[in-house]
Order: sequence, then structure tokens, then C-alpha cells
Amino acid sequence: MKGAIFDMDGVLFDTERIYQQVWQELATERGIELDQDFPKAISGTNGRYMCQVIERYYHVLDGRIIMEECMARIKRTLSLSVPVKKGVSELLALLQEKGIPVAVASSSSIQQITSNLKTAGLSDYFSAIVSGTEVEHGKPAPDIFLYAAEKIGVKPQECVVFEDSENGIKAGHAAGCITIMVPDLIEPSIDIQPYCTKICADLLQARQEILEL
Repeated sequence: MKGAIFDMDGVLFDTERIYQQVWQELATERGIELDQDFPKAISGTNGRYMCQVIERYYHVLDGRIIMEECMARIKRTLSLSVPVKKGVSELLALLQEKGIPVAVASSSSIQQITSNLKTAGLSDYFSAIVSGTEVEHGKPAPDIFLYAAEKIGVKPQECVVFEDSENGIKAGHAAGCITIMVPDLIEPSIDIQPYCTKICADLLQARQEILEL
């Protein structure tokens, strides 16, 4: 292990609940009852792939309007406070102590990633930030993790990816990275387990796995 790449929502920050709440609000306002599979389908996506998920579950021809409204509401909420997940500080401190370069690779915009890290006081731990808007294909394609590994100067196979979503784990696996899944709102399915190097209850357990690596 020579590098670490973190997803943001649901891994570094306890924001996935906020996203799902907003998605539900937008559905209710439109008189739509979201299918139970929606949270898993939308988690970890961005751009055109996210729009396709929205179009399928909200029954609209163009998902961009709903996507942009969701992001605007999230931005307003997180400008006030960003809840940090358990074990984040301890794991980041360990990586810093070991001299391991760390990147964020999130489907969110660069502006939102930067704002969240600054608000939470974590900016100094990260040497690179990669947004899903910077690559051609979003998760579950490997593009974002390949680019993040390049930015920190480490081969993908020598990077550990920390993810909570199945789309993210598939992307990390496709990039050739070591994948540690830290489930958030959705328990990992049997199907995703072969894509995971490890599955940890939280980042404190993940920290112990890193010590062993």
C-alpha cells in the first residue's frame, strides 16, 4: 500500500442520509413513490449515469432538473455543517504519520468537495481532489480512481480505495485497486462481496486493517 483514495459521501462524511432525505422530498413534491431499490441505484453516481437513474425512478424524460435541484439543496445544508464519520480523524492521522499520500475521489463537484473538507477542517490531510465531473465516465467505471491514483503518483494496484457504495466498489475493483468497503445506509449484497478486499464496520476497523497491510 502506497496510496489511499477516499470516497466522500457516506465514507468521510455522514451526508448520505441528507442526500436520501432530499431525494425523497423531491419525489414527494412530485407525487412519486420511490422504489426501494432507488438508494442503492443512485448512490455513488453522477452526471449522465445519475440522470439515467433519476429518469428511471422519477419517470421523467430529463433527469437534469431534479439532479440540479437536489445538489442545490444539499449545498445549502452543508454550508452550515458537515457531519464527520466515525474513525475519519484517526485513520487520516495514521496515513499522514506513515507518509502515505491521500486523495478524495467523489462524484460530487470540486466546489462541494473543497467546501466540505474546509468546513470539516480536513483539507490538510489530502494532496489531491478528484471530482466525477473531471472524468469521462462516472462510477461504476474506473476512471475516477485511475485519475486519483495518477494525481498522487501511485500505481492503482498500490492504492487502497475506501467506499460505501456498490457502484464505488465496482469502480475501485475495475481500476485494480485494493478495495475496502465501509457500508453506510445500505448493507453489502452477496453479489458485491467478491469485489471487496475487506468489508469493515467503520473506519476505525479499517484503520486496523491498514496497520496489518
